[in-house]
Amino acid sequence: MGTRIENRIREFRNERGWTQQQLADAVGRPVVWMTSALLGQHPMGKDEAATAAALLELGDDAALAFQLQPTRGALDAAVPVDPTIYRLYEVIQVYGPTIKELIHEQCGDGIMSAINFRLDVRRVPDPAGDRVVITLDGKYLPYQWE
Repeated sequence: MGTRIENRIREFRNERGWTQQQLADAVGRPVVWMTSALLGQHPMGKDEAATAAALLELGDDAALAFQLQPTRGALDAAVPVDPTIYRLYEVIQVYGPTIKELIHEQCGDGIMSAINFRLDVRRVPDPAGDRVVITLDGKYLPYQWE
């Protein structure tokens, strides 16, 4: 899906004051999944795509685009330049080896799935300044050397 559709979605949300949660509720999907789908990272089913396109006043071309198999994880630059995305990149640069070590220590030789996966993003009030809590919840997949 191209940035033209993504920009139209942002314009629609700004014009109407809609949140990602409201869009997700209207289509009947979890907010993280729906937001990711609208950003071109998940294909929608035919009914979901038709509902989303109608809701966003985008038409049949968008409904078809929402159903296409995406190229997941495609960023335009090797190192992200958007500050929010860069901070996540920085977290992985600093803590990635620690996460890997702890997965291996606690679970064995394997990886966390990004396919059988859940994600949650929440704002949590804190007296020292609100916190952002990101939960990455992926199925453990052991390496199998057979």
